[in-house]
Amino acid sequence: MKYLTIDGIENQQPVKIEVSPLILGSGDFFQFDPENVTKLLDTFLEIGGNTLDTAHQYIRGEEIIGQWMKERGNRERITILSKGAHNDDGEPGKRVNPQSITKDLFESLERLQTKYIDLYALHRDDEEVEVGPIVEILNEHIKAGRIKAIGVSNWTTKRLAEANAYAKEHNLIPFTFNSPNLSLAKCLIPRWPGCVSADEEMVHYHESLQLPLLAWSSQAGGFFSGAFTPENRENQEMVEVYYSEENWERFDRAKELAAKLGVTPIQVALAYVINQSFPTAAIIGPEKVTELMSSFKGSQLALDHDVVKWLDLRLAEKPVLLNS
Repeated sequence: MKYLTIDGIENQQPVKIEVSPLILGSGDFFQFDPENVTKLLDTFLEIGGNTLDTAHQYIRGEEIIGQWMKERGNRERITILSKGAHNDDGEPGKRVNPQSITKDLFESLERLQTKYIDLYALHRDDEEVEVGPIVEILNEHIKAGRIKAIGVSNWTTKRLAEANAYAKEHNLIPFTFNSPNLSLAKCLIPRWPGCVSADEEMVHYHESLQLPLLAWSSQAGGFFSGAFTPENRENQEMVEVYYSEENWERFDRAKELAAKLGVTPIQVALAYVINQSFPTAAIIGPEKVTELMSSFKGSQLALDHDVVKWLDLRLAEKPVLLNS
């Protein structure tokens, strides 16, 4: 795997944190057989993956990862991405405040059985809260060695830029990564309340700064798997979030490219996320090792920028490889 790097701080010194292009999500670990979860984690490490996505909200996910790292003795080989300050997570209402952030961080550290979290993101935003106290409390935890790098998930570009401007003005560590939704299929409505997808403005922001983006729902909930068709409207969530003429056209283009490359449309969709014009990684949620290996194959596909634009309907003319 070709790793990307995220700027962080360790022992008061700048460090580069290595992140694999595939990030294994743990949100559904509680549903899986323990032996299956262990096999997924072990195989992910064997194929070169090093980054695990979890959150304070994923109680069992953090606990399972912590126990696995303890049993394998591999904490130093793992890059942990965890998140806190989700709405109604053990406390009522919006929780983007210094007290809730600190509470969630300490509880996550305990569940993960570790002294530090490599990448710590705020799971939701509350735009009524000023960015200053949020950036300051996260910097306190960086200084204490509990966090190496900070980021956000489900923040708008405006809020992210505002927070980093505050950090620069006050000589503090800024957010050095962002973790919104990014996939070939575009969300018509937020998949869950308070979620943010990377729109054109956010993509340009990442391009201009080369800010790493760690994409959740990178495979659009299986939209490109073949399990869904325009006529099949049984899954209400998928219909509401992804069913549009534009997304079905993207699916058709993914199928055409997949046939040319000898792969599957869902592998093409994953490659779309990883082959952006700025550093990206794709958070995946396989249930089986076979699904993990399919994603691994998709992550190895190299797509040039014209192909990426064509898949995303930003280029009408077919790329050369499809005309050859």
